[in-house]
Amino acid sequence: MEYTISELARLSGVSTRTLRYYDALGLLKPTRIHSSGYRIYDREAIDRLQLILFYRELGFALKTIKDLMEADDFDVLTALRTHRKELLARRKQLDLLIQTVEKTIQAKERGIAMSDQEKFIGFKERLIAENEAKYGERSTRKVW
Repeated sequence: MEYTISELARLSGVSTRTLRYYDALGLLKPTRIHSSGYRIYDREAIDRLQLILFYRELGFALKTIKDLMEADDFDVLTALRTHRKELLARRKQLDLLIQTVEKTIQAKERGIAMSDQEKFIGFKERLIAENEAKYGERSTRKVW
């Protein structure tokens, strides 16, 4: 099935302006341009847009996405498996945050004290990982 730019925009939720921008960047080229000037997108372009949106959802910059997708060793299945892994990790993090918020609400409503450790369960794993990525493993170890 083929879609015009406006049809693809409606289908995906991405604006026509964004699709034109992706075209200008060389990130998502239309399959062809109709004689009337309409950009036409086929199944392959739709699949590529889906991958772009997965990368965007994970916070990748457009230049990085383009470089990744144009790499000689790019493999769609590997990319999708990586997306799944990252999304599952994000879900785990969100579940921890939700549990921490719920526990905090219950503690406030019932006048129950939370331990200091419980207050940071939803944040700690992500913050340690960010610090280690930024400053190395030593940043989270006790140095005294």
